[in-house]
Amino acid sequence: MDKSDTATLPKGAWLAIVAVLVLATALTWRLMDSDEGSASSLAQTEQSQGAPLTLEEMARQAEEAGDDSQAWQRLGLAYFNANMFAEAADAYRKAADIEPESAVLWSALGEAIVMASETDPMPAEAREAFSRSASLDSAEPRARYYLAVAKDLADDHEGAIADWLALLADTPAGAPWETDLVRTITQVGQINEIAVQDRIEQAMSTRNILPAPVSAGIPGPTQEQMAAAASLSPNEQQDMAEGMVSRLAARLEDDPSDVDGWIMLMRSYLTLGREGQARDAYASAMAANPEARPRIEQAADALGL
Repeated sequence: MDKSDTATLPKGAWLAIVAVLVLATALTWRLMDSDEGSASSLAQTEQSQGAPLTLEEMARQAEEAGDDSQAWQRLGLAYFNANMFAEAADAYRKAADIEPESAVLWSALGEAIVMASETDPMPAEAREAFSRSASLDSAEPRARYYLAVAKDLADDHEGAIADWLALLADTPAGAPWETDLVRTITQVGQINEIAVQDRIEQAMSTRNILPAPVSAGIPGPTQEQMAAAASLSPNEQQDMAEGMVSRLAARLEDDPSDVDGWIMLMRSYLTLGREGQARDAYASAMAANPEARPRIEQAADALGL
């Protein structure tokens, strides 16, 4: 199928050709912690009110929050999960305007724009958002995936497959998006008569279990924890991630000597697009653990802080 055929497809139909990475799942594997439960600060807020927040209530809260990027991010995710992609894009635009250094927010914006498009499988604004995300964090998986999609749509099928294979090599075994990524590579290879099976097996056999920052000493999840996260719905995964971060922060207030916990909190905040809070966590970790200064500084450097 050439680009002119693809451009005439109805909303979302082009995704039958290349599988989509889901927003919430791209976050979960980097936020797991074995001592944490599955409730979230957002869910706790909803429960205290006696009922889940409606989209209208979430939108009102975001408007009232003003420059709180987290409120707009949560609204964007809620709209995305409700298949209201244009509204999700609007919310993510506001979040990205508030936190312009967040790679996650820019890639989320790009994906929402793609999903909202009825004719163009890769609008220019989406491509720009993915490029900006990648410039902020070259390892951001969703940006890498969609930038490879852009190559495929431009008839650079080999280049797209090479980029997807590189992403697969960096993908933790059992990550929620692994199956879709392999399916994408396989489908595009079949459509364009490019042999990929051996290359897929090679990428999967040589990859690290966790990405480079983790292997450099930044605490991360186990394979069992990632597999457990993969069984949850996107909403449950987001709830789990938000709750883990909230409870980890609270635990560190009681036990500031937990260096691994501080490093996990730093990387979790960054994953959620909260660079300011990540820097605050960095400063708190250094103040509470001066004897661990070299290790904390090394982790902060790996995280781009």
